[in-house]
Amino acid sequence: MRAMVLSAAGARRVEEVERPIPQPSRGQLLVRVAACGVCRTDLHVVDGELPGVPIPIVPGHEIVGTVEAAGEPAADFAPGDRVGIPWLGYTCGECRYCRTNRENLCPTARFTGYQLDGGYAEYTTVDARYAFRLPDVYDDLHAAPLLCAGLIGYRSYRMAGDAQRLGLYGFGAAAHIITQVAVSEGREVYAFTSPGDAAAQQFARRLGCRWAGASTEPPPVPLDAAIIFAPVGRLVPEALSHVGPGGTVVCAGIHMSDIPAFPYHRLWQERSVRSVANLTRQDALDFLALAPGVPVETHVRRYELAEANRALSDLRKGRLEGAAVLVP
Repeated sequence: MRAMVLSAAGARRVEEVERPIPQPSRGQLLVRVAACGVCRTDLHVVDGELPGVPIPIVPGHEIVGTVEAAGEPAADFAPGDRVGIPWLGYTCGECRYCRTNRENLCPTARFTGYQLDGGYAEYTTVDARYAFRLPDVYDDLHAAPLLCAGLIGYRSYRMAGDAQRLGLYGFGAAAHIITQVAVSEGREVYAFTSPGDAAAQQFARRLGCRWAGASTEPPPVPLDAAIIFAPVGRLVPEALSHVGPGGTVVCAGIHMSDIPAFPYHRLWQERSVRSVANLTRQDALDFLALAPGVPVETHVRRYELAEANRALSDLRKGRLEGAAVLVP
């Protein structure tokens, strides 16, 4: 099979190689990849910003494909089934976090496209516990972003509680999905983009945001909560300065630059800052059931598998509206 592989730590690019088709072990599925989204976390892997990346590794964790074979026991799946594969790829099932439906915090968790080979390839394997059936209303291309931008975005959105006025910092793949969910629930969304990014601001307004401006600008009204999708630590005190008493700032990324010191008064009056780590299986089941009813429409740009480096570069330089998706 063809695969796009990170062959050196921090190489900032992947290379096309020929590899044997992997074989599923006990409890795994062999999946023929139909589409794989390109996520900002892939950039953190490829650019060397996450620790302990095994080399070589196949990135990609927004995978849509068809089951080709199953290693016993892999209940509930059969050859020909369409499945989605997200970031969380393995947990122990026995620790106190796994036993209390918090497997996203399992200390021995492993992640697709980071510690486990992912979807920048023609085939991949997956622990059957972490494969999910996808709504039929989405084709392969448009389903791919649901599996991380959608799932992590949805977990972050729930962390924001019942905020009526919601700020989103960084208007990329996750924000464009969660905006649709929030607007469908009657909430007001305020989008913050890189200064001067008029295209992203126009995109946000088209999706129903009440206001869109630069991350350096104040919103026209105080916010009840804010979600930071951009991996920029200085946005934490910035967002805190715009949420009202009792408000929450949610940090949605797996990696973020250092948060600068800020005066205590920005946190006072029971404001809070919290992070989102990975996802749970229940997040996947809940969001994949919710998305068709909104309905969430994913905006995608298609790339051939061999164009993975161009897709990564376009994401790195902010040249995307919505999500990039690789198609073998």
